[in-house]
Amino acid sequence: MSPSTSRKPKVAVVFGGRSSEHAISCVTAGAVMDAIDRDSYDVVPVGIARDGRWVLESEDTARLRLTSADHLPSVDGERASLALLREEAHADLVVTEAAQPPRSLGEVDVVFPVLHGPWGEDGTIQGMFEMAGVRYVGAGVLASAVSMDKAYMKVVLAAAGLPVMPGVTITAQRWARDQAACREEVAALGYPVFCKPARGGSSIGISKVHDAGELDEAIAQAQQHDPKVLVEAAAIGAREIECGVLQALDGSVETSLPAEIRIGGEHEFYDFAAKYLPHEHTQLDVPADLPAEVTARMRELSAAAFEAVSGEGLARVDFFVMPDLTLVVNELNTMPGFTPTSMYPRMWQASGLDYPALVDRLIQLALQRDTGLR
Repeated sequence: MSPSTSRKPKVAVVFGGRSSEHAISCVTAGAVMDAIDRDSYDVVPVGIARDGRWVLESEDTARLRLTSADHLPSVDGERASLALLREEAHADLVVTEAAQPPRSLGEVDVVFPVLHGPWGEDGTIQGMFEMAGVRYVGAGVLASAVSMDKAYMKVVLAAAGLPVMPGVTITAQRWARDQAACREEVAALGYPVFCKPARGGSSIGISKVHDAGELDEAIAQAQQHDPKVLVEAAAIGAREIECGVLQALDGSVETSLPAEIRIGGEHEFYDFAAKYLPHEHTQLDVPADLPAEVTARMRELSAAAFEAVSGEGLARVDFFVMPDLTLVVNELNTMPGFTPTSMYPRMWQASGLDYPALVDRLIQLALQRDTGLR
């Protein structure tokens, strides 16, 4: 059901969540809320506390900024509770407070979920929106689930003929049953390797493993965030380049100019601190300095990866550019970092679409897309 022409569409920005990327989701939400044109849309900030409780959050976006590693923003779980209720032809947000009757905030026209990691970026909340019949920004259930699980994403991309790095998936059951076999499979990749939570993000829980003596500790660290661990061969000498994918309002797929991440100093890879905290050794080149034919091939592969996972709305596709200029798809993110200084918006800025216009495009895409099978 389209929003009434007599009122502005209501956008619920949903953020926080139960994953280890809670703080990054909060940062993203603040930036998105600041960018939404309040003359065109009404905005409701919906926070999901770390324990999963939904609350009506503050509109003070300044409190959602990431200022240091010691000050990570979070949802205030003590605020008034919220519920998304399905009515006959629409969904309402209802507020409940102690000693007060429930009150409705009115019909929600579209949800802008800026959740990162499990219980938000993995198809779970997308399924809830589908059940409630409320439109939402970004990938659907399948694309979200496949892209969140890096092990399955590699299977899907490889089946579509896209180049991926060799890897070994280690579930908690496999590790408990036969650690020696797991170690042998990892050794066959050749050290160094990277060990990461299969369903994580923001470089949380990732380790570079230089030799067999470091493997057990790296697996234990990754398992703190996900019992399923992915170990991948290192892309020796590769450059890390990213490319943005965005749907046009007619449903066609557009790609941005690629951008490069260059890491130096004490960082061996693009870890959490290098990504989100100010650091003189992290350089982002937007656009990347690549031969024209490599750029063209990367944009082609980005669109192919997006279609392989049945992407919708947006995605960021991360590549390794090997020393011989061949390309390997590292991963696809259905809700990439989305602050104005994040790589995804910066790539679109360089491609001619500024941050407020990018946010508006995504809302408009969601408003014109029905829920259910499509």
